[in-house]
Amino acid sequence: MDVIEQANRAAVDRMFAADPVLVDVIPAVEAIGFLAEGHKILHAGPPVDWSRMCGPMRGAVAGIAVFEGWAGDLEEAAAMAADGAFEFHPNHHFGTVGPMTGLTTRSQPVMVVANRAFGNLSYCTINEGLGKVMRFGGNDEEVLARLRWLRDVAGPLLAEALRSGEGIALKGLIARGLGMGDEMHQRNIACSSLLVRELAPALARTSTDRERLGELLQFMSGNDQFFLNVGMATGKAIMDPVRDIEASSIVTAMSRNGTDFGITVSGTGDRWFTAPVEMPEGLYFPGFTEADSNPDMGDSTIVETMGLGGFAMGASPAVAGFVGAGAASEAANFTRNMTEITYDSNPEWTIPAMDYLGVPSGIDIRRVVETGIVPTINTGIAHKEPGIGQIGAGVVTAPMACFTQAVHALAEQLGVS
Repeated sequence: MDVIEQANRAAVDRMFAADPVLVDVIPAVEAIGFLAEGHKILHAGPPVDWSRMCGPMRGAVAGIAVFEGWAGDLEEAAAMAADGAFEFHPNHHFGTVGPMTGLTTRSQPVMVVANRAFGNLSYCTINEGLGKVMRFGGNDEEVLARLRWLRDVAGPLLAEALRSGEGIALKGLIARGLGMGDEMHQRNIACSSLLVRELAPALARTSTDRERLGELLQFMSGNDQFFLNVGMATGKAIMDPVRDIEASSIVTAMSRNGTDFGITVSGTGDRWFTAPVEMPEGLYFPGFTEADSNPDMGDSTIVETMGLGGFAMGASPAVAGFVGAGAASEAANFTRNMTEITYDSNPEWTIPAMDYLGVPSGIDIRRVVETGIVPTINTGIAHKEPGIGQIGAGVVTAPMACFTQAVHALAEQLGVS
């Protein structure tokens, strides 16, 4: 239908016109006033309550309740959650995103990305690093101490540095990262390094505590996933202006909570289309197997929604073997498959190894259903039990049922039988 084609052209044009800039780091409650009162917890994925939460999500909820001072220990926190003491909402409902469990609460520092082309802001917490971390369900004292350090040291230092300048433009930085082997989801080494390079001079000028500055620089330079959360906020900033375009069949968000996978579509507004989330396939750390793994989770699929991650696998052959693709040369096949279900290719984010092909952009629910090809997503793997953390990394696919539901809903809305 011409009306859908016109709407989709407008949607993808908004994606390509975006101008995301990292501008600040602020407490989450300053970004999201909704968090100011009560025990409110934002989480990854579509809506889910305590009774349906997976093990890692429950572990993270207990940990964040102790971090916020709402509970004295993990056992009390779990009991409070079971009694309904906490109010749960998806991050996506408040302009924010979070990796894996994705918890956002009032005291955590969030990075602010401004889309200067459209005037909207998006938020994401600071990446905790690798190992036992809250985003994978970790919740012991080591995890909580790191969260306190991010709140009390890293956040304020980064805020001062960013406020001293005009922010860090992210579109060009991501383009450079693609050329250096990142796909922006599983592999972020290049963009993390480029970001540190951009931030270091301002940090040196604004910090008065050399010891704390050294801690922060060591943390960032040793955290290959540091850019992931910035990339996620970038995705949210790019995709939010694509929402609510009448008749558009372009996906505006994909997300999962360890129980359900959900998508939203431009032409159907904020309505979630959900299905049971899939199990990831990939490589496991020593001592762990598929039997230990949790179904997929996290808001990080916003990266694929804007055309990166699994959609840009051809830019990162180093990732192909890690996600079970076999030969590095097969990485390009993932990207080629994703061109079958997207509306266009991004002229500014290109893959040198594929003759500068632009990354596939604008997931069209109609093409997903017509071709039978579902989005490929790069992901981490969490242990199914709370408190253990990451046990591997791999790839997962979105469930087709989300897309068939969305096609039927859009058709009904447009009066098409």
